[in-house]
Amino acid sequence: MKKYQCTACSYIYDPEVGDPENGIEPGTAFEDLPDDWTCPECGVGKDEFEPYEG
Repeated sequence: MKKYQCTACSYIYDPEVGDPENGIEPGTAFEDLPDDWTCPECGVGKDEFEPYEG
């Protein structure tokens, strides 16, 4: 599964970790995140993320 990076604050969403503090279980692909999920660091929407090449 691919990691995605927030273009606003550089937070990296790692699907292996998920976002448990916001109800996202480990193993959740970025594509499977709810449409209303936002960056836990700065609050922007999924549309502000791009694939992380790192």
